[in-house]
Amino acid sequence: FNAAFFILDELHEERPQELISIGPDMSLFLAIQTLINNKIHRLPVIDPLTGDVLYIITHKRILRFLFLYINDLPKPSYMSKSLEELKIGTYENIETVSEDTSIILALKKFVERRVSALPMVDKEGRLVDIFAKFDVINLAAERTYNNLDVSLKQANEHRSDWFEGVQKCLLTDTLYCVIEKIVRAEVHRLVIVDTEDKVIGILSLSDILHYLVLRPSGM
Repeated sequence: FNAAFFILDELHEERPQELISIGPDMSLFLAIQTLINNKIHRLPVIDPLTGDVLYIITHKRILRFLFLYINDLPKPSYMSKSLEELKIGTYENIETVSEDTSIILALKKFVERRVSALPMVDKEGRLVDIFAKFDVINLAAERTYNNLDVSLKQANEHRSDWFEGVQKCLLTDTLYCVIEKIVRAEVHRLVIVDTEDKVIGILSLSDILHYLVLRPSGM
């Protein structure tokens, strides 16, 4: 556990000291810009008079909102283009783990690579599962393990019912299709695989919101 506390201290040092929030009168554009530019996943909306938190804005809620109203708006031509054509996502230096990887090593990868999830692959590089920061929080909350050297395979056997699952897509999938898949599956990311299920990239909610909202504004 000393190693775990050391890693958590590193995470704490990297967090912004000041609470990042917005007011209820701020625009959706500003909310998205604040989330992406500050590399945060949750943005509290605070009442300026009382200081009370009214609700929390997340990437998933914003993308779900945009998807619900997408058919009521003029549909851009790029929605029918593939990820390969649009060049959305991360494709270099994708950090992966195996079923034999220890929890402590996964924690180290989270900190060093500043990622929130690690695709789990077999010996051939094929996608078999995923290990996310949420899984670590779940283990800590349930006090499932006192030994951080246990494998991720053992750790994943104790997942809660809240596990969102591992969802994947292909480079040939259109932007509309991947947005629909993310919204319906309620996941934070899609693992991009080739036709043999080998991991080649990651598509995050931030990638999509940046392309849909910030890119057209020139940001």
